[in-house]
Amino acid sequence: MISDPSLDLVEGDRVELTVGAPAHGGHCVARRDNRVFFVRHALPGERVTAEITERHKGYLRADAVEILEPSPDRVKPPCPYAHPGGCGGCDLQHVASDAQLRWKGDVVREQLRRLAGLPDFSVRVEPLPEAASPSRPTGSEPDRLLGWRSRVRYAVDAAGRPGLLQHRSHQVVPVDRCRIAHAAIQDLDVLTHDWPDADAIEATASTGGDVAVLVRPAGEGALPVDDPTDAAAHGGRVRVSGPAEVTEVAGGREWGVPPEGFWQVHPAAAETLTATVVELLRPAAGETAWDLYGGAGLFAAAVAARTGARTTVVESSPLGCAAARANLTDLPTIEVVEARVETALQRRRVTGPVDLVVLDPPRAGAGARVVRGIAEARPRAVAYVACDPAALARDVATFRDLGWQLTTLRAFDCFPMTQHIECVALFEPA
Repeated sequence: MISDPSLDLVEGDRVELTVGAPAHGGHCVARRDNRVFFVRHALPGERVTAEITERHKGYLRADAVEILEPSPDRVKPPCPYAHPGGCGGCDLQHVASDAQLRWKGDVVREQLRRLAGLPDFSVRVEPLPEAASPSRPTGSEPDRLLGWRSRVRYAVDAAGRPGLLQHRSHQVVPVDRCRIAHAAIQDLDVLTHDWPDADAIEATASTGGDVAVLVRPAGEGALPVDDPTDAAAHGGRVRVSGPAEVTEVAGGREWGVPPEGFWQVHPAAAETLTATVVELLRPAAGETAWDLYGGAGLFAAAVAARTGARTTVVESSPLGCAAARANLTDLPTIEVVEARVETALQRRRVTGPVDLVVLDPPRAGAGARVVRGIAEARPRAVAYVACDPAALARDVATFRDLGWQLTTLRAFDCFPMTQHIECVALFEPA
């Protein structure tokens, strides 16, 4: 019997490591004595002292608590809470701007190699324009890395103090402000007093200039991990300030969206992703389309405006469907179907043939059933908007098995300072 060599290390132990390549999840991989370590707060090539934070069968998690030989790409984090044991919302505050883009490109490329069998697919991560947040404080890092996050969820601890969550934990870290939050959110006073009857405070600053604050009452259950790619937490909310519907601007239109509804977190993301989907799909007059996981109908509107033909939005969230119906009344060719995508395909709530498909699934990806349903409808092209490179790569493999090819992929830094990345992939029949 081969024993697990990680069992002789326990949480809190320290070990010296030479750090290897970045991996999906915001850490780098290190190996020593047949052990695998996933190390946060490190950079490729560095020699560090790492403290074990979790022990698992076959691998360990650790934080770099001392940098013995730093990388030239290391910078001082602009946020005082970005350190081992501090706020877990930002993974890459210690990484220089250009190196963050290379880090994310390496991760996407590795996921495509390992999970999709594409060894040489080129990936270049494109920065987004700076957030429209002129009062944002500036520092040594480019302004585009700070002040962009337009939706922030502050957790509340047992003493009623608001803050942000530690990495992989529900432990609340009290903060004075979040440096990546939009300036209008940083200017709020929600962090200056206690919230004894709340589990969370959710703040939204829209591209239309609205600011709203919602409170999630205590007792609604555990909060999701504090993650900029998450949709808002489930459960009831009480509006403290701001409108019941905020205005977003994208795709040449204004959108009314509830502050607790889904919208892209970076102010420039919705516009950038919409333009990219249209560029890759090249919608032509008369082509029919599906917008799956369609939310408020952002992509459907852009496609239907160019095709003038039947376009179907499929969305499981009642909030999203209500927003889509309210916002798309001037586009009578758009139909909104409230259903889970896999259910809509299986029960023929949407049926082929169809010319174009836009696919914007949650972090878990579309999955094999949805990909098969799309392939059976025989569209001309599929634009897949992905916020998780591993889930995208798994779906790439399914598309390839069904005779489709990934012909184009563009990657965008929609979540600076974090390990998250947004990709838009174009699939066409091989």
